[in-house]
Amino acid sequence: MSLAVVEGGCYYHHETIHAERFRGRFDRAFYAPDLAEGDLDDFTAVMVADRISPTVLRAKRRLFLHYLNQGGTLIVLGENQAHTWLPGVEWTFKPTNFWWWLDKGTDPGHRIPNPDHDVFRYLPQRAVVWHFHGLLHPPAGAVPLVTIAPEMGGGPDGTLLYDHPGVGGGKGRLIVTTLDPFYHNGSHFMPMATAFLAGLLDWTDATFRR
Repeated sequence: MSLAVVEGGCYYHHETIHAERFRGRFDRAFYAPDLAEGDLDDFTAVMVADRISPTVLRAKRRLFLHYLNQGGTLIVLGENQAHTWLPGVEWTFKPTNFWWWLDKGTDPGHRIPNPDHDVFRYLPQRAVVWHFHGLLHPPAGAVPLVTIAPEMGGGPDGTLLYDHPGVGGGKGRLIVTTLDPFYHNGSHFMPMATAFLAGLLDWTDATFRR
Protein backbone atom coordinates (compact mmCIF):
# COMPACT_ATOMS: atom_id res chain seq x y z
CA MET A 1 0.00 0.00 0.00
CA SER A 2 1.48 3.33 -1.02
CA LEU A 3 1.02 7.06 -1.52
CA ALA A 4 1.78 9.05 -4.67
CA VAL A 5 1.74 12.81 -5.13
CA VAL A 6 0.86 14.75 -8.27
CA GLU A 7 2.75 18.07 -8.43
CA GLY A 8 3.11 21.01 -10.75
CA GLY A 9 6.85 21.60 -10.84
CA CYS A 10 6.82 24.85 -8.86
CA TYR A 11 9.47 25.66 -6.25
CA TYR A 12 7.06 25.03 -3.37
CA HIS A 13 6.19 21.58 -4.72
CA HIS A 14 9.86 20.67 -5.10
CA GLU A 15 10.75 22.02 -1.66
CA THR A 16 7.92 20.18 0.07
CA ILE A 17 8.50 16.85 -1.66
CA HIS A 18 12.30 16.77 -1.63
CA ALA A 19 13.52 18.89 1.29
CA GLU A 20 14.39 17.29 4.60
CA ARG A 21 11.10 18.00 6.41
CA PHE A 22 8.93 15.73 4.21
CA ARG A 23 11.52 13.80 2.23
CA GLY A 24 10.49 10.15 1.88
CA ARG A 25 6.83 10.72 2.76
CA PHE A 26 5.72 10.03 -0.82
CA ASP A 27 6.48 6.80 -2.65
CA ARG A 28 6.36 8.45 -6.07
CA ALA A 29 5.94 11.97 -7.43
CA PHE A 30 4.29 12.58 -10.81
CA TYR A 31 4.66 15.82 -12.74
CA ALA A 32 1.06 16.68 -13.60
CA PRO A 33 1.52 17.50 -17.31
CA ASP A 34 3.24 14.14 -17.84
CA LEU A 35 0.66 12.04 -15.98
CA ALA A 36 -0.28 9.11 -18.22
CA GLU A 37 -2.68 6.19 -18.43
CA GLY A 38 -2.07 3.66 -15.68
CA ASP A 39 0.38 5.78 -13.66
CA LEU A 40 -1.89 5.92 -10.60
CA ASP A 41 -3.28 2.39 -10.71
CA ASP A 42 -0.94 0.77 -8.21
CA PHE A 43 -1.26 3.41 -5.47
CA THR A 44 -3.65 3.07 -2.56
CA ALA A 45 -3.87 6.85 -2.18
CA VAL A 46 -2.92 9.79 -4.41
CA MET A 47 -2.46 13.35 -3.17
CA VAL A 48 -2.88 16.21 -5.63
CA ALA A 49 -0.68 19.03 -4.35
CA ASP A 50 -2.17 22.51 -4.12
CA ARG A 51 -1.74 25.26 -6.69
CA ILE A 52 -1.27 23.19 -9.84
CA SER A 53 -2.52 24.68 -13.10
CA PRO A 54 -6.25 23.86 -13.23
CA THR A 55 -5.96 23.68 -17.02
CA VAL A 56 -3.54 20.77 -16.65
CA LEU A 57 -5.72 19.05 -14.06
CA ARG A 58 -8.81 19.36 -16.24
CA ALA A 59 -6.86 17.78 -19.09
CA LYS A 60 -6.09 14.82 -16.80
CA ARG A 61 -9.64 14.53 -15.46
CA ARG A 62 -10.26 11.16 -17.11
CA LEU A 63 -7.24 9.66 -15.35
CA PHE A 64 -8.41 10.86 -11.94
CA LEU A 65 -11.95 9.61 -12.52
CA HIS A 66 -10.62 6.23 -13.61
CA TYR A 67 -8.53 6.05 -10.44
CA LEU A 68 -11.59 6.80 -8.29
CA ASN A 69 -13.74 4.31 -10.18
CA GLN A 70 -11.13 1.63 -9.46
CA GLY A 71 -11.54 2.28 -5.72
CA GLY A 72 -8.60 4.58 -5.06
CA THR A 73 -8.45 7.40 -2.53
CA LEU A 74 -7.81 10.85 -4.02
CA ILE A 75 -6.75 13.68 -1.69
CA VAL A 76 -7.05 17.04 -3.41
CA LEU A 77 -5.58 20.15 -1.84
CA GLY A 78 -6.61 23.75 -2.39
CA GLU A 79 -6.44 26.36 -5.13
CA ASN A 80 -6.81 23.74 -7.86
CA GLN A 81 -10.36 24.64 -9.01
CA ALA A 82 -11.40 21.11 -8.04
CA HIS A 83 -15.04 21.98 -8.77
CA THR A 84 -14.15 22.11 -12.49
CA TRP A 85 -12.76 18.56 -12.77
CA LEU A 86 -13.95 16.40 -9.87
CA PRO A 87 -17.36 14.71 -9.40
CA GLY A 88 -19.81 16.37 -7.04
CA VAL A 89 -17.48 19.16 -5.92
CA GLU A 90 -19.09 22.57 -5.51
CA TRP A 91 -17.24 25.69 -4.42
CA THR A 92 -18.12 29.31 -3.66
CA PHE A 93 -15.65 32.17 -3.69
CA LYS A 94 -15.05 33.92 -0.38
CA PRO A 95 -12.43 36.63 0.08
CA THR A 96 -9.36 35.37 1.92
CA ASN A 97 -8.47 37.12 5.18
CA PHE A 98 -4.74 36.52 5.51
CA TRP A 99 -4.32 38.76 8.54
CA TRP A 100 -7.13 37.90 10.97
CA TRP A 101 -4.55 36.72 13.51
CA LEU A 102 -3.19 40.26 13.92
CA ASP A 103 -6.40 41.25 15.73
CA LYS A 104 -6.13 39.87 19.23
CA GLY A 105 -9.05 37.65 20.23
CA THR A 106 -10.40 37.27 16.69
CA ASP A 107 -12.37 34.10 15.97
CA PRO A 108 -11.82 33.21 12.30
CA GLY A 109 -14.80 30.86 12.46
CA HIS A 110 -13.21 27.42 12.01
CA ARG A 111 -15.30 24.60 13.49
CA ILE A 112 -14.78 20.82 13.74
CA PRO A 113 -18.22 19.18 13.32
CA ASN A 114 -16.91 15.59 13.38
CA PRO A 115 -14.01 15.50 15.87
CA ASP A 116 -14.17 11.69 16.09
CA HIS A 117 -13.06 11.26 12.47
CA ASP A 118 -9.83 9.24 12.26
CA VAL A 119 -7.90 12.11 10.71
CA PHE A 120 -8.01 14.04 14.00
CA ARG A 121 -6.06 11.30 15.75
CA TYR A 122 -3.10 12.60 13.74
CA LEU A 123 -4.06 16.11 12.68
CA PRO A 124 -4.17 18.67 15.51
CA GLN A 125 -7.35 20.70 15.27
CA ARG A 126 -5.36 23.92 15.70
CA ALA A 127 -3.44 23.04 12.50
CA VAL A 128 -6.51 23.74 10.33
CA VAL A 129 -6.88 27.31 11.62
CA TRP A 130 -5.01 29.65 9.32
CA HIS A 131 -7.04 31.00 6.39
CA PHE A 132 -9.12 29.58 3.57
CA HIS A 133 -9.72 30.08 -0.13
CA GLY A 134 -13.47 29.87 -0.61
CA LEU A 135 -15.93 27.30 0.72
CA LEU A 136 -16.81 23.81 -0.45
CA HIS A 137 -20.36 22.46 -0.38
CA PRO A 138 -20.15 18.74 0.38
CA PRO A 139 -22.60 16.49 -1.48
CA ALA A 140 -24.81 13.86 0.13
CA GLY A 141 -22.70 11.15 1.71
CA ALA A 142 -19.70 13.38 2.37
CA VAL A 143 -18.48 14.00 5.91
CA PRO A 144 -17.61 17.65 6.68
CA LEU A 145 -14.43 17.86 8.76
CA VAL A 146 -13.77 21.60 8.99
CA THR A 147 -16.47 24.23 8.55
CA ILE A 148 -16.73 27.99 8.90
CA ALA A 149 -19.37 29.36 11.27
CA PRO A 150 -22.30 31.23 9.67
CA GLU A 151 -21.48 34.44 11.54
CA MET A 152 -18.02 34.36 9.95
CA GLY A 153 -19.39 33.98 6.43
CA GLY A 154 -19.81 30.22 6.31
CA GLY A 155 -22.91 28.15 6.91
CA PRO A 156 -24.11 24.61 7.49
CA ASP A 157 -22.56 23.40 4.25
CA GLY A 158 -19.60 25.79 4.05
CA THR A 159 -16.59 23.53 4.54
CA LEU A 160 -12.82 23.76 4.16
CA LEU A 161 -12.26 20.01 4.28
CA TYR A 162 -14.48 17.00 3.71
CA ASP A 163 -14.22 13.24 3.24
CA HIS A 164 -16.46 11.55 0.68
CA PRO A 165 -16.32 7.75 0.77
CA GLY A 166 -18.16 6.05 -2.08
CA VAL A 167 -17.94 9.13 -4.25
CA GLY A 168 -20.30 9.01 -7.20
CA GLY A 169 -21.88 5.85 -5.85
CA GLY A 170 -18.69 3.93 -6.59
CA LYS A 171 -15.78 2.46 -4.63
CA GLY A 172 -13.53 5.50 -4.58
CA ARG A 173 -12.89 7.96 -1.76
CA LEU A 174 -12.42 11.68 -2.30
CA ILE A 175 -10.95 14.04 0.28
CA VAL A 176 -11.04 17.71 -0.71
CA THR A 177 -9.85 20.88 1.00
CA THR A 178 -9.43 24.55 0.17
CA LEU A 179 -6.22 24.70 2.25
CA ASP A 180 -2.91 25.02 0.39
CA PRO A 181 -0.11 23.64 2.60
CA PHE A 182 2.48 22.87 -0.10
CA TYR A 183 2.63 26.53 -1.05
CA HIS A 184 3.10 27.79 2.50
CA ASN A 185 5.44 25.05 3.61
CA GLY A 186 7.53 25.38 0.46
CA SER A 187 7.62 29.16 0.85
CA HIS A 188 8.75 28.83 4.48
CA PHE A 189 5.97 30.78 6.10
CA MET A 190 2.87 29.93 8.11
CA PRO A 191 3.93 27.10 10.46
CA MET A 192 0.36 25.86 10.86
CA ALA A 193 0.30 24.96 7.16
CA THR A 194 3.35 22.75 7.71
CA ALA A 195 1.69 21.25 10.79
CA PHE A 196 -1.45 20.57 8.73
CA LEU A 197 0.48 18.72 6.04
CA ALA A 198 2.48 16.78 8.63
CA GLY A 199 -0.71 15.62 10.35
CA LEU A 200 -2.38 14.75 7.07
CA LEU A 201 0.62 12.66 6.04
CA ASP A 202 0.70 10.94 9.43
CA TRP A 203 -2.93 10.00 8.82
CA THR A 204 -2.24 8.71 5.30
CA ASP A 205 0.64 6.61 6.68
CA ALA A 206 -1.59 5.08 9.35
CA THR A 207 -4.52 4.57 7.00
CA PHE A 208 -2.94 3.45 3.74
CA ARG A 209 0.38 1.86 4.76
CA ARG A 210 -0.76 -0.74 7.26
